[in-house]
Amino acid sequence: MRPCKRVLVVRFRQMGDAILATPLLNTIRQSFPEAEIDFVLNEKIAPLFEGHPAIHRIISFNDTERHKVLLYINKVWKTVHQTRYDVVIDMRSTVNTMLFALFSLHSRFRIGIRKPYTWGVFNHRYEGCEEDESMIDHNLKLAEPLSAYGEIKPCRELTLSITAQEKEDFHHYMEQQGIDFKRPVMLVGVTAKLENKTWNEYRMVEILSRLLRDFPEWQLIFNYAPGKEAENAHHIYNKVLQQSHLSSDAVPLFLNIEAKSARQLAAMSANCSAYFGNEGGARHIVHAMGRPSMVICSPVASKKTWLPTDTNILAWGIDASSVTDTTGLTDQQKYDLITVDSVWTMLQDFLHQISLTASDKD
Repeated sequence: MRPCKRVLVVRFRQMGDAILATPLLNTIRQSFPEAEIDFVLNEKIAPLFEGHPAIHRIISFNDTERHKVLLYINKVWKTVHQTRYDVVIDMRSTVNTMLFALFSLHSRFRIGIRKPYTWGVFNHRYEGCEEDESMIDHNLKLAEPLSAYGEIKPCRELTLSITAQEKEDFHHYMEQQGIDFKRPVMLVGVTAKLENKTWNEYRMVEILSRLLRDFPEWQLIFNYAPGKEAENAHHIYNKVLQQSHLSSDAVPLFLNIEAKSARQLAAMSANCSAYFGNEGGARHIVHAMGRPSMVICSPVASKKTWLPTDTNILAWGIDASSVTDTTGLTDQQKYDLITVDSVWTMLQDFLHQISLTASDKD
């Protein structure tokens, strides 16, 4: 069998999903250093992966290319015929994405997810991510057939490649906005894009008020996207000020530090000490930049699936199952089980653990 020379990994969807694909990319790179690994993903998040050492070439699709049938088919066809891949790994295996494998039947390994319509297209199929299965474990299964080429050397780390200059530039910007780097800095996911993945606003206000009261050395940067998230963040900010009975000048809360791109968010994460808040793509960036995190997971996003806890990065999470038996409850009832006191107890332990870790390094 010829060596594993050219690999295509297809991972359309959201930013967090793509970051969770990096352990698979890293595993292939570590196992087959000479292989050229191309990565297919959405154009909007493609810049985040520029310079990644496991990726030879990024192939991005914009919204028009993805939703205009003829444009999409033509680009997929050209992609797999201009480069004859030894391996095609389709991490989602939808009707659309499996065209990469269908147009590449010459590829020795066509790896995807077991679905009724994928029979005959993939010659190695795996079950979708099971309930409470780690997404990293699931993704790494897709590399197993490549053992025919040689030993598979698993790498479980989430990774991104942000330059020292990018980090330094954002460090300077944060200082200009009032951050004191002699004190710890926390990036806070106070809200989220989807309502069913956003913890109760009033409970978030209470947690942040307690945090400012009992851990006054921490500086809190609110992370949010434009639009509805920005509205929610400003509302929470004002509520925290009211509850703290302090002026904005006296409270270490920052709404004015903005990351205008995913790469800037990564650079900001690298300059923060930790993350707390709702689970989502931002937290995956924080993890990939080597920073500890504690997240509140919604009932529709299992922490066992989306929160890697078996890497060397401190990552804690709380969900309804952390609190009690949730059998027979609706999603909203499950969410309501995540109380202020349960989150506060875990957050205090998390911050003390960070302090201990920092002391050990000193």
